[in-house]
Amino acid sequence: MRIVIAGGHGKIALLLAAQLTGRGHSAIALIRNPAHAPEVYATGAEPVVLDLEQAVVTDLAATVQGSDAVVFAAGAGPGSGATRKYTVDRDGSVLLAEAAERVGTRRFLQISAMGTGLPPAPGTDEVWAAYIEAKTQAEDDLRSRDLDWTILRPGRLTDEPGTGSVTLAPPRLDRGEIPRTDVAAVTLALLDAPHTAARTLELVSGSTPIEAAVAALRT
Repeated sequence: MRIVIAGGHGKIALLLAAQLTGRGHSAIALIRNPAHAPEVYATGAEPVVLDLEQAVVTDLAATVQGSDAVVFAAGAGPGSGATRKYTVDRDGSVLLAEAAERVGTRRFLQISAMGTGLPPAPGTDEVWAAYIEAKTQAEDDLRSRDLDWTILRPGRLTDEPGTGSVTLAPPRLDRGEIPRTDVAAVTLALLDAPHTAARTLELVSGSTPIEAAVAALRT
């Protein structure tokens, strides 16, 4: 497979790129900062400098052209304000989905977050509320498109070693943690699982091996 990853310098994206290339696939990582290219090259992926906040759809479509799938793993990140939650987490996903539609790349995996789709609790921090709202709007946009999309909502992300065992199910799971390595591994498994198209899934650590958890979604 040839996979385009938006947010290619993010922690999950770098792990996913390494897993993809380790299995003989081709990974194209979209990055905003050219200085991040060496870290992308180290995973075996090809970096492409493209700022989602500045790009137009034709720029992105040229990169997506010929790919088997795209993964939206971009995010404004810690320390960013409410405005960038919309310009990156929402608008970046919308732009990538539009590009995929234009060039006929049907498989689209969006990494979202648990809590998406629910109203923020009273007193929630403004930036967190904007993040959840932006993710919700990005999910809604993707569901409206003629793509083979899957939305993955991981729980609280950690940098602990992956266990290879998870709980993966439609909403709503109880909140929990999940190592980023396992999120990347689940993303890879979902890319080649057409039965998960048009599904919104939540993910936390659990006791089911990843391949079995993905296969179980057939029922």
